[in-house]
Amino acid sequence: MTERPKIRVLLIDNHPLVLDGLKAVLETFDHIEVAGTAGLAQTGLDIARQVQPQVVLMDINMPKLSGIDAIELFRSELPQARVVMLSMHDSREYISSSVMHGAAGYVLKDVSTDEIVSAIDTVAAGGTYFSSGVFDALMGERADEGSDPLTPRERDILGLIVAGRSNREIAEALGITAATAETHRKNLKKKLGIATTAGLIRYALDHGIVSKISGNPRLPTSG
Repeated sequence: MTERPKIRVLLIDNHPLVLDGLKAVLETFDHIEVAGTAGLAQTGLDIARQVQPQVVLMDINMPKLSGIDAIELFRSELPQARVVMLSMHDSREYISSSVMHGAAGYVLKDVSTDEIVSAIDTVAAGGTYFSSGVFDALMGERADEGSDPLTPRERDILGLIVAGRSNREIAEALGITAATAETHRKNLKKKLGIATTAGLIRYALDHGIVSKISGNPRLPTSG
């Protein structure tokens, strides 16, 4: 049996107890390698250049450089690294801002270890991940359904985009061609007046176009 490749993870949090505890727990999983830890975002970026992590778990509220402001630096210098925000804040403002800056996921600090590992596995595979608590917070502030101009199929497409699916994967999930999936993606941007995928994700968050699967909002339901 082929051994599962390890996922290199960098942890950034200015609370030593959180950092040490998370490191100790994650190191119990054979497929995860904690490649480094840092108490500041800038220090984390310096370490990341050396260890080349696949996933960065980063707190938001840190001195000197906030986690949200650091996302773009990671995206610019280490485009292969997927950034997941690990925060105690469940407000729409923090979540949306993180996504717009390029975060691949947002996980609350009070979730189980298994959910943090699920987030790492999901984003390392190219998807996006929002923890169950984040989903609940978004649904609590959900925009009025009547204001949503999308058709059920368009909501399906958008939900799959939020889940990080490629045109080929969207096509397979919905029984359409990859070319049709690409056309839907372009039409969504045109219809909503949104130029980027990050903008589409923010729209989906604001309008609750996600649903739970095993505690993680990954795929939409048309109803």
